[in-house]
Amino acid sequence: MADQEDNVTIPKFDCLLQMDPYLKAYEKDFKRRYELFQKQLILLEEVEGGFDQFTRSYYTHGVTRRPDNSLFFKEWAPAAEALFLTGDFNGWDKFSHPYTKKEYGKWELTLPPKLDKSPAVDHNTKLKVVVHTKDGKRLYRISPWAKYVTRDEGRVIYDWVHWDPLLPYIQIHPRPKKPTSLRIYEAHVGIASPEEKIASYTNFITNVLPRIKELGYNCIQLMAVMEHAYYASFGYQVTSFFAASSRYGTPEELKQLIDVAHSMGIVVLLDIVHSHASQNTEDGLNQFDGSDSCFFHSPPRGEHKQWGSRLFNYSSWEVLRFLLSNLRWWIEEYRFDGFRFDGITSMLYHHHGIGISFSGDYSEYFGLHVDEDSLTYLMLSNHILHTLYPDCITIAEDVSGMPALCRAVEEGGLGFDYRLAMAIPDKWIQILKEKKDEEWDMGNIVHTLINRRYAEKSIAYAESHDQALVGDKTLAFWLMDKEMYTNMSTTVPMTAVIDRGMQIHKMIRLITHGLGGEGYLNFMGNEFGHPEWLDFPREGNGNSYLYARRQYYLADMDLRYGQLYVFDRDMNRTEDKYGWLAAPPANVSASHEEDKVIVFDRANVLFIFNFHPTKSYQGYRVAVESPGRYKIKLDTDEALYGGHGRLDHNTEFFTEPVPFKGHPNSMQVYIPCRTAIVLANAEIDYCY
Repeated sequence: MADQEDNVTIPKFDCLLQMDPYLKAYEKDFKRRYELFQKQLILLEEVEGGFDQFTRSYYTHGVTRRPDNSLFFKEWAPAAEALFLTGDFNGWDKFSHPYTKKEYGKWELTLPPKLDKSPAVDHNTKLKVVVHTKDGKRLYRISPWAKYVTRDEGRVIYDWVHWDPLLPYIQIHPRPKKPTSLRIYEAHVGIASPEEKIASYTNFITNVLPRIKELGYNCIQLMAVMEHAYYASFGYQVTSFFAASSRYGTPEELKQLIDVAHSMGIVVLLDIVHSHASQNTEDGLNQFDGSDSCFFHSPPRGEHKQWGSRLFNYSSWEVLRFLLSNLRWWIEEYRFDGFRFDGITSMLYHHHGIGISFSGDYSEYFGLHVDEDSLTYLMLSNHILHTLYPDCITIAEDVSGMPALCRAVEEGGLGFDYRLAMAIPDKWIQILKEKKDEEWDMGNIVHTLINRRYAEKSIAYAESHDQALVGDKTLAFWLMDKEMYTNMSTTVPMTAVIDRGMQIHKMIRLITHGLGGEGYLNFMGNEFGHPEWLDFPREGNGNSYLYARRQYYLADMDLRYGQLYVFDRDMNRTEDKYGWLAAPPANVSASHEEDKVIVFDRANVLFIFNFHPTKSYQGYRVAVESPGRYKIKLDTDEALYGGHGRLDHNTEFFTEPVPFKGHPNSMQVYIPCRTAIVLANAEIDYCY
């Protein structure tokens, strides 16, 4: 492992600065960032024996069962006066089992096994850490390293439950290889059922995984898995960082879910929240040792006013131990394949992005407003993850557009594999809200879809969970609204509203898929235009689960939802064959404002979009790079997808050696209004 850990020694900034000469003015900033990162690596080697051991601290903190069945407990509580362990095992005696104080704010306790050699604390029984503060208070806390927490019916506070099953689930299927083209299904286990209740890991295995596989997604991004006391937070107010949420089932059932996904060739990412933490005290990290800091900066720096949450102190050695070990835990224990890092913008800047409108001026990404402690943490995270797990996938959610976010650490970057293309869904919503169909700006659409940093991969998406939440509207709702409840039957003619909505919904998703990035993301249910928004049970809606569910059965009925579902499936399958997401960015040959036509080629595949609401074009000339005989491989107007079936798929289009739009060849096609087609050269043997 030492050889692996020493592999970053000399930064290679030249490549980055050559790709973007405007960054040359900030070369000193890159060098300083890299030096801070390198310093931490050296310290880890000197103090902890390297990051491999350091990031396995879950073996030494919290509770660990040793080979002789004794239990070893260890906590970091620097401000505490004394620590005791209580629980079912000692009749909730608050003083019989004291921890011993060690150096650096650590506290340790060893419980020998029972007379029958079994552990002193039984599996699935409750525990608490009793913290005595210097000002005489007695606090009852959950270990920050707790692996399982539950909440009894009718109670608000979660309990720490010792999880050590006699027969743990053994995962048998190997991790799939890292996909070349990443097609992500963003999912939330709790809402993955039509029933008005919290759905389970088991339900997801049985009813959702087969759909994801059928739809052609090769990656699942699981949200709200890290335990959170407030369900309506969507998992973004984490209370127990090492605990898989018990509201969906047991840790063993989550392990099975990931194992079954792996058996289908699907990788699984965790939506990781290291940008902030819940301010809960009794079942969260906040004030664990009685102080207002411990894991966090003291207020005001340690408080996120907009989110009402606590902010980590990334310069703290023990916070680094906790968070980096947390990443390792989810990969080692549950066998997740990577992470989508939430709220990166808040981490990168002292202002957290609040009230800031990022213009793209490079001065916004450098200087004193950048939080270099958290930036160094992210560099460490990506370096460690990619060194230990070369196929690990990391995705950054950043609205600021920080340069080099997705370049390797040794190049001066932060080391992420992908960033979310967050401007794309905003653009689609803006267009649907503000523009009539005939006012759509083709050039502006193309610019938004291709406007990403060179050599930094993006995940494109037309809409995510953000657009599905109550208060916003999904694309389907913007397009079809109330008619989705009454006019979606396939047995009756389409109304004008449904017709428009169906056709544009498919076109938006296809052009985003083909032009917008090097990966694609869809939020569960949006693929078939789920007719309801998402609203978790809360006081404001009478704690109702009516909108905290996904009605997958709608895609199986004689309804137009099924037509959208099948289109999404075939779109992914077509990409799987031709691999445009893994190809270099598209070459856009036309974005004609009057005609409302966009044409581009990518991965030797030709995409043609006619967004005009009424005009169809016969003999429309389009530019083609490779000569040959072209056939339709995907057609949004196909009757199977709720289209009008105006194109004959037996038709072949032959190129002519007529230069057009900077290409050596061209051909003439028929392209109906509100239709998109994907053409491929029938003379090329695709074996992607």
